[in-house]
Amino acid sequence: MIGSLRGRLTFKQAPAIIIECNGVGYDVETPMSTFFELPAVGDELFLYTHLLVREDAQILYGFATDEERALFRTLLRVRGVGAKIGLAILSAMSVADFNRCIEYEDTTALAKIPGIGKKTAERLVIEMRDRIDKTVGGEAVRVTVEQGAKAEAVDALIALGYKPAEVNKLVSALETDGKTAEDIIRLALRRAVA
Repeated sequence: MIGSLRGRLTFKQAPAIIIECNGVGYDVETPMSTFFELPAVGDELFLYTHLLVREDAQILYGFATDEERALFRTLLRVRGVGAKIGLAILSAMSVADFNRCIEYEDTTALAKIPGIGKKTAERLVIEMRDRIDKTVGGEAVRVTVEQGAKAEAVDALIALGYKPAEVNKLVSALETDGKTAEDIIRLALRRAVA
């Protein structure tokens, strides 16, 4: 198995790149999150990799961080989720964003990713719930998706005892632009008792 590559970037055209290592050019597919972090063609590069061996192909996937690679590998174990959807998820959101979607059962955000419908989003939430904390080397990964008032309000409502899925529905139905966390909490509580 090829676990990582260090070499010179010789070609890049989203999502494919070629890394030359000691005279051998490796064709690598990357999520857009990694692609946007790539140096200029000709510069040295290091990527964590995952080699996927299929009956008709051997495809090498490259990731900027070990966390991205770990999430990709975990996603491959979910029924109905292949490498294409794994790359789409990592292209659309960070590992922290994905973890937050799973934690708060945010199927709406997941279903917005190309290739993921409502049923696949629900399956991801169900199957990844127990795996998500193990994604990064056994250490729990709990990071917020959004910074600011909306994230604070969501965390506060969960601390008050509301279920994450219920909080997600309450807050996503509100207009939160320009509001403080306290305003969002008040509006959500009014909506919950209405």
